[in-house]
Parts: sequence; C-alpha cells; structure tokens
Amino acid sequence: MGPKIAEKLQRLGVTDVHSLLLHLPYRYEDRTRITPIHQIRAGQKYLIEAEIELANVVFGKKRMLVVRVADRTGVLNLRFFHFNDAQKRMLKRGLILRCFGEARFSFGQHIEMIHPEYTVINPDHPPALARCLTPVYPVTEGLHQLKLRKLIEQALGLMRQNPQRLLDPIPKPLQEEFALTGLHEAIQFVHQPPATVSTESLAQSRSQFIKRLAFDELLAHHLGLRRIKYKLHAQAAPVMPDAKSLFLTFSKQLPFELTRAQQTVIEHIQTDLQSGAPMMRLLQGDVGSGKTLVAAFAALQAIASGYQAALMVPTELLAEQHYQSFCTWFEPLGLSTELLSGKLGASRRRETLARLQSNACHMVVGTHALFQQDVEFAKLGLVIVDEQHRFGVHQRLALKEKGAYGGAQVHQLIMTATPIPRTLAMTAYADLDVSVIDELPAGRLAINTVAISQDRRTEVIDRVHAVCQQSQQAYWVCTLIEESESLQCQAAEDTAQLLEKALSDLRIGLVHGRMKPQEKEKTMQAFKTGHIDLLVATTVIEVGVDVPNASLIIIENAERLGLAQLHQLRGRVGRGNLQSHCVLLYQAPLNEVATERLKVMRESNDGFFIAQKDLELRGPGEVLGTRQTGSLFFRVADLSRDQDLLPLVQACATQLFEQWPQTVETIVQTWIQQQESYAGV
Repeated sequence: MGPKIAEKLQRLGVTDVHSLLLHLPYRYEDRTRITPIHQIRAGQKYLIEAEIELANVVFGKKRMLVVRVADRTGVLNLRFFHFNDAQKRMLKRGLILRCFGEARFSFGQHIEMIHPEYTVINPDHPPALARCLTPVYPVTEGLHQLKLRKLIEQALGLMRQNPQRLLDPIPKPLQEEFALTGLHEAIQFVHQPPATVSTESLAQSRSQFIKRLAFDELLAHHLGLRRIKYKLHAQAAPVMPDAKSLFLTFSKQLPFELTRAQQTVIEHIQTDLQSGAPMMRLLQGDVGSGKTLVAAFAALQAIASGYQAALMVPTELLAEQHYQSFCTWFEPLGLSTELLSGKLGASRRRETLARLQSNACHMVVGTHALFQQDVEFAKLGLVIVDEQHRFGVHQRLALKEKGAYGGAQVHQLIMTATPIPRTLAMTAYADLDVSVIDELPAGRLAINTVAISQDRRTEVIDRVHAVCQQSQQAYWVCTLIEESESLQCQAAEDTAQLLEKALSDLRIGLVHGRMKPQEKEKTMQAFKTGHIDLLVATTVIEVGVDVPNASLIIIENAERLGLAQLHQLRGRVGRGNLQSHCVLLYQAPLNEVATERLKVMRESNDGFFIAQKDLELRGPGEVLGTRQTGSLFFRVADLSRDQDLLPLVQACATQLFEQWPQTVETIVQTWIQQQESYAGV
C-alpha cells in the first residue's frame, strides 16, 4: 500500500499486518443470497436482483431520482436524493441491477430502498455471490469499506500462508484448561463468517470464536492492570504507623458507633498505610454508609505521621459540605483544615496556599482547584478522591504527582458512592485493592419509593405540605438533563416560585449551580439547621448533602435519569431515624427502559443490585463514567455480556504471571495501547 493509505490506517491504530488482523468488524451484512422482492420486510437489509421498469426524476420538496425495479415476485422503488446526469442516463429500462440496502416504508406505505448500493449485471454471466457474510469495519475519512476489506483479505492470506505471522500468545496448556478455540480460527471467523451463521447471532456474539477474542481482550486488560499494581507495590511510600491514641480520642467525640463494615475497612487502610508500599484502594459504599468518616480515619493516620492529607471532590457544594464536616471533626483535636476551590477570593486563596506550603495546614478539601500548577504542599502523604468517576484520570494523577517526595509515592484512597457490580469492579479496577462498606448505620430505615405521573402533581404538593407541617423537611429536585445548566437553573427558579404560591405558609429555599458559593452555603446551612422547610434544587445536591431531618424527596422528570443518579438523589433522605419517602414524578407515556428503571427504584434500596441493573440497561462505559475519561474501551468484549468469562480471565492471568511471565507483555501489547498512562506508572 502507499503512504497515504498507511497514514489513514494509522489513524485507526493499524500499523502492521498484526494490528490489521485485529481491526475487527462492528457488524455484518448478508450478501450471500438474493431475496425475492415479495419476501422483503421493512427495517432489514437485503440483496435483490431485479430489472428496471421505469426511471424518472420526481419533483417535490426535493428533486429525486425514482427507479422502479421488478423481479418475478414483485415491484420495488429505489429512491436517490443525490444523483448526477450520468447516473440518470445510465439507469435505463431493461437493465438488470443487483442492489443491497435497507428496506423501508415510503409515504404511501410501499416498500422501497433509499440510496442502495447497486451494480449493473450481465444476466448471462452474473457475478458470484459472496461466500461469507460481509464485514463492516470502523473506517476513517478517505478510507472506504471496499479498500479495507481487500487489505484484510490480503492479511488473512498471509496468515494462512505463514501462521508464524500471528502467534497465539496463550500457552497450549491454558488453551486446553480454559477450553479456548485457536486464535487463527477465531480471527478467520470474525473477518469472514460462513453464510450459515446468522447476523443476529453474530450481533449477540454467541460464537465460540468471538468468545475467544473477548477472552483475550479481557485478559490483556486484566494483565495490564495487575502489572501496574505489582509495579506500584514495588515502589516506596511513606510508612505511617497506626494512630491508636488519636483514633480513640476521635472516636469518643462521635455521637454514634462505627459499623462493623466501617471498622473492617479502617483496618484494611491502617495496614496499607503501614506497609511502606503505596496504598491504591477503592472504597465502595452505598449512599449514607459512612465513607467520609472512614476517610477521616485515614487522614488522621497520615497527619499523626507528620504528613498532609488532601480530599478532592467534584463540586463546589460538596467541597463546602465536606469542609464543614472535617472542621467539626478535626478542630477539637487541634488539627487545621482548609478549603481550596475555584471560587475562593484572591487574598483567601493566597493565605490557603501559603499554609499548605508551610505545613501549617494538616487537611485540605477542594475541587479540581487542588491540582492547579500553583498549589504546592509541604508534605502531602495521602490523596483521597471522592466520586472518582467524575474526574478524568489525568486530573487524579496531577494531584498524585504533588505528593512525590524523594522518589516515594503518595498513598491513594479512591471512594465511590455509586456501587459497581463485583464482576465489573474486578475488571475495571484490577489495579486497586477493593473494600466495600456493605451495611448502613444502625437505625436507618429503608426508603419507601413510589412513581407518580405529572398528572397528579397537585397531590404531590399536598404531600409535601403535610410532611413539612410535621416539622420534617423535604427536597424538590428539578432535572432537565438534556438541557443547558442555565435552563436547569431557570426551571428550578420557576418551580420555586410556583411552590411558594401553592405553599405560602412554608419556608422555601433554592439552590442551583449558578449561585455564588456563599449563597449556596448560606441556603444549605439554613436548610440543615431547620430554618428552611422545602429546598428546591437542581441535581447539584446529588452527592454529599446530609440533613437527617429531611424525610421526603420529589424528583421531577425521573424517567429521564439513569438508575445511578436516581439512587444518589434518593440517598439525600433516609439519613436519620425517620421513615423517609421518595416520589419519582414522571411524564407519561414511558418507554420500555424508563419503565424498567422506575420499577427497579420502587422495588430496591440496595445500591449494588441497582448498579447491576444499571449495567444491564446502560452498559459498562456509562456505569463507570468512562465515556468521559476514556479509560475503558473494548473492541470485542462486553462486560455485561461476558461476565461469565471474568473468573476464568482472573485464573488464567494468575497462572500466566506465575508460570509464563514472558507472555504477559505480548498479550498486553496485542490488545492495549497506552494502558499504563491511565494508571500513572
């Protein structure tokens, strides 16, 4: 091939024959059989062979070329919106066309094809039909399917002539143990599936050959992350002895006892911080399970050893909430806590930066402002990241780099209140040790959840009034997730005005993303102290807000939110000992996915069950937030479909590290590019 084609292939990550063979189709077309016109159904693609009866230019809103073709069984229109005079002259009555395209209904409810691919054929010497299904590949500008297919056919020929061009990296004993089909057979199958295989079964990846490639890709990802973990553990990190006396003093000032799960996780963290190797721990816990308190114990251990701790959170409001919590906890212990966010005044920011540099500040809570270039720490030893999926990976790494002293690595505790299904966590976070807080504090009651149509909005408003009359508090959350932030804020302001008219005897507050931090904090503090009965808000209150007296939350347009966000919002209530309620206010009619989401929310309060359902409904990329961060992308594997492979992948990876370590690099390089840049090693 010439340099221009090579350059275009490089844009697709194809640099040699090996990577060309692993440039896999994303769907298939069946061009192996000609379908009689009378068997065609709308919504599917077909190959037909028919004679032109008529070709006319039709004028309507747009000029179009309509070609009527017929076989012995029926008649079909081909419609072209884009055509030239040469094409019009060439498509004459009596020509035989072989066409491939999607059948659809025309305005008159007749079946037609719009812009099908077609060739004129000689009926006495018709070209042979395809012997296998036709692959459709990811392409780039200037590189068309036909060219790519020809190149891959050449590569397959080279593989058949010289099998050494593509060695199977998984040793034979492991192929037999895990019942894996051969790599060459799998590659041949995915590029040229036989005509006997249905496109539907290929779309659902039922074939053992596709399973083999999915296994290899999952294995490469897992090996890459495990190798990162081993490299990290080989590096030095500050040794932080346990801080029993400080822990005891801190525990005594708490108005409640830690749960068994919290105590277990704190012990895990204590061991990590004492080990001399960098802690890389993911802490999962449902909303309200007490992760922030566990993070406080980790910070105390770092501070007691002479180091600083930093907590990074995704929003200004959450930073302010956590800052207040840590001040309340740490000030009685004589420890200093600072807040660093993008909206601090210039003089306050200078003072905070100076205290961080001089080690006068023990603990800092902040947003992405923490990893800006002018932020310097005297002795950062522990980084805590809350709601980690909200950050790009490189943002997290930028903060981590601020704690490297004399070659030692900073300890990291990564927290999420969006539970991740176990199978997904062990694949996506194989470089992390995972701890789970799987119980709520004593006395917490399950939140009662109902879904109510907007038609009954007046009843819902009456319900809010009744709850607030009982000296309890409520949230009313306005969501317009497909609109701009300004429209969300406008919706919240409009809703607040309407509710003030309908509930004139209640004290109503408003919080949204466009308010100044001081305004938001003032309103939240008033709500927390009971001076506001009903808080109208956007999804800015999704995480971190803790008001035990709030027992009712109304979520508008609930049908437009994902399960994870609905569960997070619901977690704003049920944080005390009151029986709490969540009303999902939806706009009828509901589609199938929205109906299923609301059903799951009504039936369960278990975050891990909800996360599993979210995985099934939305897919792994959305659940993990990787649509934003780009840290998890699979070409063949599908974490929701291929969950049964994950335990086998783990077992295979362990054996490879122990018995065939020399193959690890080959497998990782085959499937994954720039893997280690995501982990910052």
